[in-house]
Amino acid sequence: MEAVNLISSSKYSEKQIVSLSYGLQKLKADTSQGYLAVTLLMHENSDFLRLVVNSIRKDLDGNTEVDNCLALHAIANVGGSEMAEALAEDVHRLLISPTSQTFVKKKAALTLLRLYRKHADVIPAAEWALRIVSIMDDPDLGVVICVTSLVMALAQDNLDAYAMCYTKAVDRLHRLVIEHEYSATYAYYKVPSPWLQVKLLRLLQYYPPSEDPTIRSVLHQVLQTIMNNSAEPTRNVQHNNAQHAVLFEAIGLAIHLDSASPLVGTAAVLLARFISSKETNVRYLGLDTMAHLAARAESLEPIKRHQNTIILSLRDKDISVRRRALDLLYSMCDVDNSEIIVGELLRYLKIADYALREEMVLKIAILTEKYASSYKWYVDTILQLISAAGDHVGDEVWYRVVQIVTNTEDLQEYAAKVVFEHLKAPSTHESLVKVGGYILGEYGHLVANEPGYSPVEQFQVLHTKSQFCVASTRSLLLSTYIKWVNVYPEIKPQLLNIFERYRHVLDAELQQRACEFYALASRPDDDELLQNICEEMPPFPPRVSALLGRLNMKHGDTEDKRVWIHGGKEANLDRDAMKRKPDGDAPAAASDDIIGSLAGLDLSVNLKEITDAVDPTSSNQAPRLTIGLNVSQWFDKLTYTTEGVLYEDDQVQIGLKSRYQGHLGQLAIYIGNKISAPLTSFTTAIHINDPDALSITFAKMPPSIIAPRTQTQQLLHVECRRIFLTPPILTVSYLAGSHQAISIQLPVVITKFFEDVKLGPSDFFERWKLIGGPPREDQTIFSITLNDTGHPSMAKYRQVVSGHQLSLLDGVDTNPNNLVAAGVLHMSVEGKVGCLLRLEPNKEAKLCRLTVRSTSETVATEVRKSVERLLKTVL
Repeated sequence: MEAVNLISSSKYSEKQIVSLSYGLQKLKADTSQGYLAVTLLMHENSDFLRLVVNSIRKDLDGNTEVDNCLALHAIANVGGSEMAEALAEDVHRLLISPTSQTFVKKKAALTLLRLYRKHADVIPAAEWALRIVSIMDDPDLGVVICVTSLVMALAQDNLDAYAMCYTKAVDRLHRLVIEHEYSATYAYYKVPSPWLQVKLLRLLQYYPPSEDPTIRSVLHQVLQTIMNNSAEPTRNVQHNNAQHAVLFEAIGLAIHLDSASPLVGTAAVLLARFISSKETNVRYLGLDTMAHLAARAESLEPIKRHQNTIILSLRDKDISVRRRALDLLYSMCDVDNSEIIVGELLRYLKIADYALREEMVLKIAILTEKYASSYKWYVDTILQLISAAGDHVGDEVWYRVVQIVTNTEDLQEYAAKVVFEHLKAPSTHESLVKVGGYILGEYGHLVANEPGYSPVEQFQVLHTKSQFCVASTRSLLLSTYIKWVNVYPEIKPQLLNIFERYRHVLDAELQQRACEFYALASRPDDDELLQNICEEMPPFPPRVSALLGRLNMKHGDTEDKRVWIHGGKEANLDRDAMKRKPDGDAPAAASDDIIGSLAGLDLSVNLKEITDAVDPTSSNQAPRLTIGLNVSQWFDKLTYTTEGVLYEDDQVQIGLKSRYQGHLGQLAIYIGNKISAPLTSFTTAIHINDPDALSITFAKMPPSIIAPRTQTQQLLHVECRRIFLTPPILTVSYLAGSHQAISIQLPVVITKFFEDVKLGPSDFFERWKLIGGPPREDQTIFSITLNDTGHPSMAKYRQVVSGHQLSLLDGVDTNPNNLVAAGVLHMSVEGKVGCLLRLEPNKEAKLCRLTVRSTSETVATEVRKSVERLLKTVL
């Protein structure tokens, strides 16, 4: 209790023991322990912690950095769910505060990371996303490293909310690797902040490859530079270690982006050199990264060239290298090399470490089933596996053998012969006895008439093994014997004798089976009950192998989730499909009772159901538009003009210039900083409602800082592929004391891709009649306001219509007050669409009729809506 009270003290010496000697004096004098005592002597569920929450919050709110850090340490080390819920907001505020010192920000980021890992439910990760990501642009690389660690943890569970970190990570990598923008403090043996580079490269692998050609180009340049810098090792071990750490993560990202790119070809050459290195760490990383390549590559040929080297790595002196070699062989196995790899694994299994054997057995069993060239090879290999592995063979392995033999009629006779031959061996593992008992009981009669496989010989071989088996195996053999009673009358007396003997054992399961089977076997020969009970087992329903589930259970998730799994490209595609399935619909965990799981449960994955279950709008949700006094007027004006102001407030001004030709366009966006402080963590993003219809890309990545009272320009390339209905949204975010985000519509509408055409009166009306009326005609009548002279504002009407890239055709209409226009919409995918327009104002009635005809119903409607809106509002 005294320690709790001392946390409220204003003296640092009472908050924490500053040195051992002084601390001992204080402990003897007044037992003051402060934060140190709380963190050492209390656990997260201690009731006393509730008494210190307010004191810790006071230290978090204070202006003394030391007090801030002491409080953060206490929260990170002891904080339970109650403390996390009470103080998470305060820690977050300390992280984002512009007045916090750099080392306080670092500790705050790591404290939030600790709280999220322990109590993820109390951290509103999505709500804080933009503000946390913005700190990735902090000028201090130490802060960036800590915040990146936090973002990595949060982004894994909130990919969409943290999507903005992708651009930030690419920009920071470009500044580190290409522009060398870092202080000497963060150069580790001439490698710029390798820890940060590794984190950023890993973070990028959480997201699908960007479609933005600018980002892809920058990433390619970064990865190429990293690979070039690591092409030749140096004599400095520390330099090599740092460089290799970055290189292997860069190769992993290159594989993730495009496994068929030239970069990956270069990486494959480097990996071939690394797996033969004399350094254990390099061999380990080389094998692990090559396994990543095997899990994603379209072709395994570059890896197969080094198959012998990989097989030799199974006998490496280091067990971690042997494990990575096993993973790589498992991932690179296919139909062509399966027999070689499985054979090598079987040979190595006999001398493998006990820590590896269970995993090896599962992988051999999976590969044997997946790439079996024939069912006979499958049975031979699995029985060899069971014989060689012994106690390391899990029940799911022989269950799967039983299932496949039962479902494959052509295999049953061969399986009965092979298992009988294996049972003849002097020493036989119990799993093999179980397989033999089941297969001979069901299908032994298929070979009973052949020499050496008579019922008596089958009984003798199997019964001699039963004496060394546990009760559960003997129970299974009793079931085999009752099957034989039905098909082998010649050995019925011996079987009845066994049932009689087991009727008096102490094991309840054995005794019950023996009594029931004895009663059945003692019935008259013409009784059909025994025949009905002992009918052949029907085929098992098709289902997913339990072996993969067991293997995945051995590879549990870590704090930094692996972005790929061992097992080849198909396994990773299946995993990606499962990751898109909502947690609520996830399949239940595999039961320990695998016999029950074979009873017909359909675990097959319906990919359509998975796709339908995912909310289609969750990953493409439009940002909320910024509301302003003149925002809509500025947007409307720019839909029929080429330049002007798009947005303005007290801090920034956004202007725009545009030009279009055919289905292509270019926008120049000018963003000006109106205040006397820099805009930091500056980010721009484009949201497109239908990316298949409209494409917008940045010509270059935006700067992260806009200096005071200066302007930056962003060029955007636009392409119209199909008809689109919703304008794209530009989001600009920055730090100016607090985090600001502005989301406004860009004036990119369907009429921007029109090209005016010249038509004479006869041509115009011929096309007008050819298109016809509804549904390819859209007409409306609306009221108009006359100008001061009592006439319609024809000059403004002409400006709006011509601003929609429609050619005004003078002299076509007999009424000079009517406007007639024509244009052609250009699209790169759907081609061209013609459009004709007539505007007929009536000054006496103060009404105007607008008629639009087009070969596309959608285009006619959209042009009518746009022109009508502007004539009503702008004029």
